[in-house]
Amino acid sequence: MIKRDYYEVLEVPRTASEDEIKKAYRKMALKYHPDRNPGDKQAEENFKAASEAYEVLRDQQKRQVYDQFGHAGLEGRGYHGFAGTEDVFSAFGDIFGEMFGFGDIFGAGRAGSGHGRDLGYEIEIGFKEAAFGTQVPLKVERAETCSTCNGSGAAPGTNIKRCPTCQGAGQVSRTHGFFSIRTTCPRCHGEGQMIEKPCPACNGLGMQKKENTLQIKVPAGVEHGNRLRLKGEGEAGVHGAPAGDLYVVIRVKDDPVFTRHGDHVVCKVPVSFTQAALGAEIEVPTLEGTTTLKILRGTPTGKVFQLYGLGIPHLHGSGRGDEMVQIEVQVPTKLTPEQEELLRKLAEISGEQVNKKGIFQRLTGS
Repeated sequence: MIKRDYYEVLEVPRTASEDEIKKAYRKMALKYHPDRNPGDKQAEENFKAASEAYEVLRDQQKRQVYDQFGHAGLEGRGYHGFAGTEDVFSAFGDIFGEMFGFGDIFGAGRAGSGHGRDLGYEIEIGFKEAAFGTQVPLKVERAETCSTCNGSGAAPGTNIKRCPTCQGAGQVSRTHGFFSIRTTCPRCHGEGQMIEKPCPACNGLGMQKKENTLQIKVPAGVEHGNRLRLKGEGEAGVHGAPAGDLYVVIRVKDDPVFTRHGDHVVCKVPVSFTQAALGAEIEVPTLEGTTTLKILRGTPTGKVFQLYGLGIPHLHGSGRGDEMVQIEVQVPTKLTPEQEELLRKLAEISGEQVNKKGIFQRLTGS
């Protein structure tokens, strides 16, 4: 029998790219797949021919040999097309999975791992707790391994037998033309075994819902929105499979004094006009109490003083950020007559223009 040209089979030019060849094969596979053409022998042959053509043209070395020497060149190098259905599955299982959603049907993978479900919770902590770390109790409701059957799902004293339908394989085969498709066993749902008498405590699930209080250790330096992963603290797996993980999202409360910028903290400190003008030593807040800060003469509002090593501890590594103290010069809104007189004398000495006394002040002499 004379084989058709592979490019002709896929209806692509000889200059087609890898993507064009793959798209063409998908189109052919959808059109001629036996599940869509039950009992149509010609469709089966077309499908097989398209699969064979794609298997050659997707491989750069095989394609180069075919372009130079045709079918004879491939046969001379030991390639004789597909030996059977399994070759189609092993070569194109990924494409079939994309098109028909079969996943592991064409492979020998497990029908299901039974891995426990992951859980997610939120906790709220204070600003300084986030800075230096803390421990927070968290109530978690989750499925845990049944203490009566130890997760087997079988009543104590009873046996678990092999599934008679799949003989313990967890999968069964069904035939479509020349295809042999493996699917999850409908009787044991991929477990490969069956419970004769379910555990009365968990109804055969091997798990029970319980509420526990976990102590969540929050490391120093966490930020708002950080997520902690507690491996194995999620829900229990089916029949002894690994438990899922617990994810805890951190919410950090705002602080009335400090704001955070990376691992640095910023606080605004008010000082009087005279302190800013003449200089002073003032007490400023820190994350761990107070410290003395020397304000230089003529410090303007907005001036930032840096206190090294008084910020947030680094989350990943040693050391800490810094504290930035921003000065805010306070302008008095109410003055005593003596204070106003002193300021006017200062303005006069400095040659500065200021508002004159109001008429009310002149009449009252204040």
